[in-house]
Amino acid sequence: MNFDVEYYRRDFPALQRTLYGRPLTYFDNTATSQTPKCVVDAIESAYYNSKANVHRGVHTMSQEMTALQEAARERVRGFINAESTEEIIFTRGTTEGINLVAACMGDSFKDGDEVIISVMEHHSNIVPWQLLQRRKDIKLRVIPMDECGVLNMDAYRGLFNEHTAMVSVTHVSNVLGTVNPVKEIVAEAHRHGVPVLIDGAQAISHRKVDVRDIDCDFYAFSAHKMYGPTGVGVLYGRKSWLEKMPPYQGGGEMIAHVSFDHTTYADLPFKFEAGTPDFVCIAAMHKAIDYMESIGIKRIEEHEQELLKYATERMAAEFPQIRIYGNAPVKDAIISFMLGDAHPYDVGLLLDKQGIAVRTGHHCAQPLLESLGLEGVARASFALYNTREEVDRFIAALHRIEPMLL
Repeated sequence: MNFDVEYYRRDFPALQRTLYGRPLTYFDNTATSQTPKCVVDAIESAYYNSKANVHRGVHTMSQEMTALQEAARERVRGFINAESTEEIIFTRGTTEGINLVAACMGDSFKDGDEVIISVMEHHSNIVPWQLLQRRKDIKLRVIPMDECGVLNMDAYRGLFNEHTAMVSVTHVSNVLGTVNPVKEIVAEAHRHGVPVLIDGAQAISHRKVDVRDIDCDFYAFSAHKMYGPTGVGVLYGRKSWLEKMPPYQGGGEMIAHVSFDHTTYADLPFKFEAGTPDFVCIAAMHKAIDYMESIGIKRIEEHEQELLKYATERMAAEFPQIRIYGNAPVKDAIISFMLGDAHPYDVGLLLDKQGIAVRTGHHCAQPLLESLGLEGVARASFALYNTREEVDRFIAALHRIEPMLL
């Protein structure tokens, strides 16, 4: 595969730094990716040249900023193949998108209704439904998985009944890397007339996402995991559902008319975008999508898969005491592991002293870790700018710390 990773690395100034006298090896991409210079330049340009509130002014700068934000909305629409920009809602990130759906869809739930989630969900796709339980007497039904980290689809099909109101599952596990069969999940739910929300935070930068092909009703993701700015995300919602849902928050922008007696709401998507948005970072998100697509999503995926295979094979061959969690046949570039009985925090700390950044802990997926009999794991995750040489440094570092910990 012709993938000039060194060429792309030059776009990411953070990768040029050193830690403790060693070159930085950034393997914490599942938590957040690094940002290319073109995205930061877009932020700087907007702040210095076009910063004015959107949709609220007739003056030139307001019109310019509005055009940048709405161009970004159209860019996102095309990127995920949504039917209309009315279905693209800007949020603060995946978490807010899921909370929006849980709150607004949950408004119509009845006591006794049930929501199906999976054992591998991030807390952001568990706690919002539990918050709904404070208002409604609803029940969570959990899809189990096998020892490889693959969802039990027979068990999933058995969870549906006349009380099932919603399915909400992750596209890719942030711990196991498992790529869930979301098209199959959606098709089964729709067979029962049940809408589906997909948490796409871990999928959006690693594989092509087509919401119409998946046929999901909602899809949430964050810009900061796809080489974009922090504090911005997207909720895709099928128009027919968004039209039925009440607003999530009240305030400016989301109204058509306000009086002390009655308020009418703005058309989609503005009905769900109360207040001043982060229009600068929304505009910069456009540049992040442009950057990814200039490289090619498929090429990024192939490069990351090659790194995943190389790192997994070396870890398994060279470290008999390493246990890797998540061995699904379809998996994204995430390796969660235990080095013998060493505490993940100690593994992460010692790797950091050698310039290697990995994530440790429960990764906001405590129910999943508990199902594995663990409190935490170390996690290495790859992005388009990572290299085989960095994997070699990671393996060498593991060899150095192994005798210190075991």
